[in-house]
Amino acid sequence: MMTRNDLTAIAASAPRDWVPPLAEANSHKPPGVRPFSGAAVAEVEAGLGILVPGASSAVAAPGDGRTPVHDPDAHPRLAVEATHESPALEAGDAGLPLLDKVRDYEVVAQIRAQGLYPYFRTISSAQDTEVIIDGQKVLMFGSNSYLGLTNHPKVKEAAKAAVEKYGSGCAGSRFLNGTLDIHVQLEEALARLVGKAAALVYSTGFQVNLGVISALVGKDDYVIADKSDHASIIEGCRLALGKFVRFPHRDMHGLASRLTKIPRAAGKLIVVDGVFSMEGDIIQLPELCRLAEQHRAVVMVDDAHGIGVLGQHGAGTASHFGLTDKVHLIMGTFSKSLASLGGFIASDAATIDYLKHNSRELIFSASMSPANAAATLAAVEIMVAEPERIQRLWQVTERMKQGLLSLGFDLGATKTPILPVYCRDLVATFSFCKRLHEEGVFVNPVVSPGVAPGHELIRLSLMATHTDAQIDFALEKMGRIGKELGLL
Repeated sequence: MMTRNDLTAIAASAPRDWVPPLAEANSHKPPGVRPFSGAAVAEVEAGLGILVPGASSAVAAPGDGRTPVHDPDAHPRLAVEATHESPALEAGDAGLPLLDKVRDYEVVAQIRAQGLYPYFRTISSAQDTEVIIDGQKVLMFGSNSYLGLTNHPKVKEAAKAAVEKYGSGCAGSRFLNGTLDIHVQLEEALARLVGKAAALVYSTGFQVNLGVISALVGKDDYVIADKSDHASIIEGCRLALGKFVRFPHRDMHGLASRLTKIPRAAGKLIVVDGVFSMEGDIIQLPELCRLAEQHRAVVMVDDAHGIGVLGQHGAGTASHFGLTDKVHLIMGTFSKSLASLGGFIASDAATIDYLKHNSRELIFSASMSPANAAATLAAVEIMVAEPERIQRLWQVTERMKQGLLSLGFDLGATKTPILPVYCRDLVATFSFCKRLHEEGVFVNPVVSPGVAPGHELIRLSLMATHTDAQIDFALEKMGRIGKELGLL
């Protein structure tokens, strides 16, 4: 039996906290869209997969059969084949209660059986504007490499040189034997970039949010987060010993209301994304900082998607608004604009020193590899030395954005190179992704819990290295397939 959590494993690349199912079906139903054939029907209730045994058989989609979607006159349904094979458990594990959820987990196999499974596509080339998948060239519009530096010669040479000098790994944590001089150089460069006294590098961006939030928020403190914050922020808030409070997405009145209910003397940390990874919108940092100051709260901005995109030299959201001195903690990752892997937190020297000695995710994790650190440092240097890269990123973003709007697509409230194309239907989103891939365009489908049910979308992200011709090619395909699926 499919449960509400079944779609979690096949959700967006940046999943959020779970959103409860809506009482009503999605309001938008693309015309001409019909359910799959099959004996079992998985009812997608506002983006949540719930198997409905004994449901009536669905009819086959018209046309070439490659883009089946749901009936516009009925509750949204996704019919799935009854015959499929799921991966088997090890011998002797079948009777273990803990693994019941594993044995009963079928949603992914069912989606694969319909040819709509969109995840873990294997790339056999560099992460560039064009990639190789199954031996075929595909334009990449699903990467977070905003500045196009992952294949930059200087970045690759820096990684190679680091391996030659330091070896492949550090064999320990930063706390003990795993701090290299290149880690310190990187931290100094990052602190200069974002305008803070000090910075601390972690092995992953996810670890930064886990480690910083849980170390700072004690049992008598409060942590307040936007409901659309990244999953790593949500998990960090859950891990903290204090009370976890959420406010509606970008709703400053909602934030103010919650702050007034918290004792003034209590410790308070407000944690938000600078740029929201699915919607592409930007937090109203001036108003948030005003409320934080009024209520004696500390502000932390996750700038995973702001570094390299906003602010002077790509310094991020706080720099963009001229509020670096009002944001106490600036977090960033290296897997987007900075062409590597890892993350950092920047703040005053005392806070960074406290985290060095109290953040368990730092102390008990192996340190960032030399190659990753060197690649990140090279990327920072290129970003600062070549501001034209960020200028080009915004040029290609505007070209794609205006093209999509002229075709009639709904892009929501995006203000960044993240362009959400709203389908507002789970199966239409998967079908759109599949058809675009078949036509040579890679995009990411985002469904619940990556976004709230009823807000399913195709996520496009631009790179400074995209050409006008590549953008125009993608626009032509999206327009034609959008009409084919009844989304336009």
